[in-house]
Amino acid sequence: MNAIESIEVALDTLPENRSYSIHIGQGLLSRMDLLLPHLPGKKVAIVTNTTIAPLYLEKLRSALAEHHVETFAITLPDGERYKHWETLNLIFDALLEHRCERRTPLIALGGGVIGDLTGFAAATYLRGVPFIQIPTTLLAQVDSSVGGKTGINHPLGKNMIGAFYQPQLVLTDSATLTTLPDRELRAGIAEIIKYGLIYDANFFDWLEQHMNSLLARDPAAVNYAIRRSCEIKAEIVSLDERESGLRALLNLGHTFGHAIENAMGYGAWLHGEAVAAGTLMAADLSRRLQRITSQEVDRIRHLFENTGLPVKGPHISPERYLESMQLDKKVKEGAIRFILLDGIGKASPGDTVPTPMLLETLSACVADA
Repeated sequence: MNAIESIEVALDTLPENRSYSIHIGQGLLSRMDLLLPHLPGKKVAIVTNTTIAPLYLEKLRSALAEHHVETFAITLPDGERYKHWETLNLIFDALLEHRCERRTPLIALGGGVIGDLTGFAAATYLRGVPFIQIPTTLLAQVDSSVGGKTGINHPLGKNMIGAFYQPQLVLTDSATLTTLPDRELRAGIAEIIKYGLIYDANFFDWLEQHMNSLLARDPAAVNYAIRRSCEIKAEIVSLDERESGLRALLNLGHTFGHAIENAMGYGAWLHGEAVAAGTLMAADLSRRLQRITSQEVDRIRHLFENTGLPVKGPHISPERYLESMQLDKKVKEGAIRFILLDGIGKASPGDTVPTPMLLETLSACVADA
């Protein structure tokens, strides 16, 4: 039996203990001993998409059927552009058609879009039903499946409609990454780099030394990167579940990145690609404020370049960037607030910057037409 590493997300606040485990390892899709304790009944809805269903849906359904668990699948279209209300309603339609009750758990089998949609559906169907995350992309395994952020996009802003709603379990089978396209693998690594930048300089050093192994999908390197990322996120979420302070650090580069995704049209840039370019913008802004050095910015840029990720944002007018950033969830009293770096391995939440300096960063960090 393959080794499993487990991490606890500690949320034992009153009136109930909502703590849960993240299990990481190869071949966990077949480990029903990890999944069955979290199924209160013998009926389960599996939410997936048209890309993942042919790869992993039958394997999961067959494993559950061996334990006499009835399943039905809700297969959604694949892509960020479908993370909207109409797609969410397809989940509700299926749950109602199958007469699902409050003890019917939802399993999210897919990447971040499936996890966000399924979690939001679970938070709101019958005012709350259990759900389980089985993430199949690197980005979902290291970031979106952990922490309970769920939601959908709005034409005016990314993830603007949603809820904090924690899963019962995160089951991360790193073997699913063997079918992940290279572009999506790199997009996931962008979020891994973020953890080193905001919280762990030694992890950033490790990434510099082992990036080729990660890109080659070496199992030991991949599992370590997933585990360390989840450890950092679990610690932060345990301390600040609803993003009142510390958890905002996880949004490094996201204010710029979400503006890119919104302005370009959801799906044109992958989330991790937009975050990569946005992180370089945040680093440039931090340098202009004399919080990090030019040498540190160069190290950050080189690591993203070595990963094959964009280090400049798309050519969008400064006015369009500013307009999109005004819809960021961290805006307070009309002021855009940024996560900025105080060195590699350390960041600060909720800073405002002068508009002229922000425009200088946009000018320097946006690709030419």
